[in-house]
Amino acid sequence: MLALVSGCAGTPPPDWQMNVHGALQRAVEAQLSGHTRVAEAEMRVVRSEIARTGRPALLARAELLRCAAEAAALNFGACPAFEPLRADAEAPELAYAAYLAGRASGGADAAQRALLPAAQQAIAAAATVDAARLNTIADPLARLLGAAMALRDNRLAPEAIALAIATASAQGWRRPLLAWLQLAQQRAQQAGDGEQAARLQRRMDLVLGGADGR
Repeated sequence: MLALVSGCAGTPPPDWQMNVHGALQRAVEAQLSGHTRVAEAEMRVVRSEIARTGRPALLARAELLRCAAEAAALNFGACPAFEPLRADAEAPELAYAAYLAGRASGGADAAQRALLPAAQQAIAAAATVDAARLNTIADPLARLLGAAMALRDNRLAPEAIALAIATASAQGWRRPLLAWLQLAQQRAQQAGDGEQAARLQRRMDLVLGGADGR
């Protein structure tokens, strides 16, 4: 998704593409790490640079990527920044927006699923998403997003939660890590596993303590 927005491939790109690529990457990283003000500042750069092109479809892609990062942290909901751009969005962006909104999985039209990023096509089509399927997705954010979309649709195998936690932990992404740890703790409590719930709480306390110290 990042490459589609910035077009950083092949011949040396123009300055605006390089600026968008860097700012969008930093915005998503900051958002996942819980640095909201940094993310907002970088997105202002993204919007300003894309505005130079007069291409709202590119801005639609950028806003959807940020909404995907929110979904990966189990923050489901509308993507309000995309809506003003919907009229000028292209078919892949419309399909991606529908996917994030929960309308492009399970019984959704196969042609619509085919417009999704490659990493999400198999996730959207699968009746059950297990850890083995998620492990085929190399990109950490795409893997977390796939897990989140399957979870929302009650298609995520229970053992895949541990993979989502490991993915967020390896990247140091505080927001999705806390969200997935909390989910795992809730499952442990429901199963009557107090020891596991306490262990997960200690992990969350460590993450939150690190945030307080910054």
